[in-house]
Amino acid sequence: MTDRATRLRAEGADIISLSVGEPDFATPQHVVAAAKAALDAGQTRYTPVGGTARAKEAAALHFARDLDITVPTERVTVSAGGKQAIFHALLATLDPGDEVLIPAPWWVSYPQIVRFAGATVVALPTSAEYGYRIDPAALAAAITPRTRWLLLNSPGNPTGAVYPAELLRAIGEVLAAHPQVLVLSDDIYAPLRYTPCEHATLAVECPALGDRVLTISGVSKSHAMTGFRIGVAAGPEWLIAAMEKLQSHSSGNPCSISQAAAVAAFEGPQDFLADWRDRFRVRRDRVVAGINAIPGLATPVPDGAFYCLVDATPHIARFGDDTGLALHLLDHGVAVVPASAFGGADGFRISFAADDAQIDEAVRRVAAALKDTP
Repeated sequence: MTDRATRLRAEGADIISLSVGEPDFATPQHVVAAAKAALDAGQTRYTPVGGTARAKEAAALHFARDLDITVPTERVTVSAGGKQAIFHALLATLDPGDEVLIPAPWWVSYPQIVRFAGATVVALPTSAEYGYRIDPAALAAAITPRTRWLLLNSPGNPTGAVYPAELLRAIGEVLAAHPQVLVLSDDIYAPLRYTPCEHATLAVECPALGDRVLTISGVSKSHAMTGFRIGVAAGPEWLIAAMEKLQSHSSGNPCSISQAAAVAAFEGPQDFLADWRDRFRVRRDRVVAGINAIPGLATPVPDGAFYCLVDATPHIARFGDDTGLALHLLDHGVAVVPASAFGGADGFRISFAADDAQIDEAVRRVAAALKDTP
């Protein structure tokens, strides 16, 4: 949808894109300066496959300071984006016939990576009424002897769902009875949450599971560095070693200049994040209020990230499905992503990583596009 919106813009169309999942803020200047300095210093050679020692140390600092996960550098790896770390973790551990439990709606790449590895996706449906979080009893019922992974994403894409500590502990109690199940905890949106409590993650809340939890993070969302392509992961040493072995035969090392920038991101000032969170919170509230004022649309208040998942069920019959609805909205100058892309249905995802004026105009256009819907 983003590509289609870009093409329409190039043809002269007036399109407001609320489809792309990246902050619209500028990359912090100290990060940009570090990238320039690395270039000037000639840091343009191969690095160790899993990242430079300095990058791993900076990642370990991030995990300890921001996620409360104390981990040695032997249990940390650096990759070309968080997606690559997820890809290598699943590819290193899955066999045909294995099952992976994924809460739905899900981030679009999770099921595709699982299928690429030859394994089977098992959806764990969630609902807006339960905050788009899985129920421990439903998790217990879904686990079979073939279950190999549970994927968790908090705050989540596309729903903004946040898993509180008590729910993670209840999930941990279920997993304790199934030692064959690994857990991938995708916490890349952790700095962008709007709840009063601290961020909670499974590796901290359930330390007994620590030897089978892989935590994913990075700088793309927290530091507006999507184009730098740096992700970091912390987990059991055997899994990190297997992931790096795969990386050595796929991309090789992550970009040397981007690693230097990521070091500056992790080790440098973090105070700007409070301002970013406040600005995102204001945008969130504008979108939620605007969408919920449109007849036939409804969205809960997301607890994190910068997405709203909108239920448009009363409008779907007119357009056939949510893809038809999304294309109709694009015809009216707003790019969104249909919920079906995320394993959902009958709605669409809005990214509120846009300025206030764009958000207000986009909501106005959505209302106008749907005003004649029966």
